Amino acid sequence: MKQPLICLLAGSLAFGACSRNGDTAAVSTTPAPSGSPVETNAPNATYRPAFTGQTRVPSVTTAASSYRATVLTSSLTNPWGITPLPDGRLLITEKAGRMRLVTATGTVSEPITGLPPVNSSGQGGLLGLCIDPDFATNRMVYWSFSEVRPGGNLTAIAKGRLATDERTIEGAAVIYRAEPAYAGANHYGGRVVFDRTGHLVVSTGERSDLATRPQAQSVTSALGKLIRITKDGQPAPGNPVFAQAGARPELYSIGHRNPQGLAVHPVTGDIWQSEHGPRGGDELNRPQAGANYGWPIITYGLEYSGQPVGGAIQQGTGLEQPVYYWDPVVSPSGMTFYAGNRIAEWQNNLFIGALSGMHIVRLVIENNRVVGEERLLASEGQRFRDITQGTDGALYAVTDQGRLYRIARP
Repeated sequence: MKQPLICLLAGSLAFGACSRNGDTAAVSTTPAPSGSPVETNAPNATYRPAFTGQTRVPSVTTAASSYRATVLTSSLTNPWGITPLPDGRLLITEKAGRMRLVTATGTVSEPITGLPPVNSSGQGGLLGLCIDPDFATNRMVYWSFSEVRPGGNLTAIAKGRLATDERTIEGAAVIYRAEPAYAGANHYGGRVVFDRTGHLVVSTGERSDLATRPQAQSVTSALGKLIRITKDGQPAPGNPVFAQAGARPELYSIGHRNPQGLAVHPVTGDIWQSEHGPRGGDELNRPQAGANYGWPIITYGLEYSGQPVGGAIQQGTGLEQPVYYWDPVVSPSGMTFYAGNRIAEWQNNLFIGALSGMHIVRLVIENNRVVGEERLLASEGQRFRDITQGTDGALYAVTDQGRLYRIARP
């Protein structure tokens, strides 16, 4: 067994998973922000936002006395996804292909066996996970991973039962593959959550390369999409019908680049999603069924070379605008809404792990618009990969460097 390293830090964070087990959500009472934007660096591009409040909103501040951040363990290896179990423990994926249980005090289990092999090169590996809403009775786990297939590799969704002895996943089976496969190592997307109807929503990337980018706009491809499927991997009832010939019935929304964040609003049940832009142009979206979010036709970012992307436009007919965007990037990854009542000013706020930004983004959202932003745990120097809320109402986050944080009231 790996032994936990425990220390106390000042900071904060938040919550999100496939099956939610925290306090009951309450109506936000956060006062209107009044500070300057938290971002002080110049943007990469000179593009103008489509509306006021689409980027660089005023800052908000959480009182330092409201919370305490504790490192429960630093012995994880490239953790990617985290979800709470009903008994308060956490189920965590590690990029190389391992899944582990971690107790609320930071004790890390040996790897759980029975998982299919992953391709962990580049941005691939064992990615996001969630548990069945009926986990207490069926013990089913769902996860995303990069799978080697003829012609390359792809984002796959698998499910299996956590054995009673918790040492293995029983009956692991792939239920969905985001085809076509491609011989690349980047932009898998990789988050998976349950929506309010009990169906899985999956994010897939467009695989990064110029050759695959156009597939984000193609309804015959599963790349660069949000996918909505049943527990058996079939197209979910109620999915939108796209007009183009050969449209895949599992598609929910299209035109995404590399969406690594998914969360369900605790009050409205709306799906929210974050995705990586190129050089600038990270996005927060509230995806609607059948909508097109524009990549690579519209973007607020540039190529990594500094050149414009494609036709260099930011608005287009039939293409949805992001609710919010960042330039420079923060590289948004796992995210969640805080549905507890322990820290009143966080109620229904959205928290996003930032990789290159090396902090946790807190967004105050009112009427589906971002009105305030805060950067939490920025002094820790960590790449925050995913965040969740435990059954105890505390908030937990994992970082690429292997840490597991617990955030709770002092």
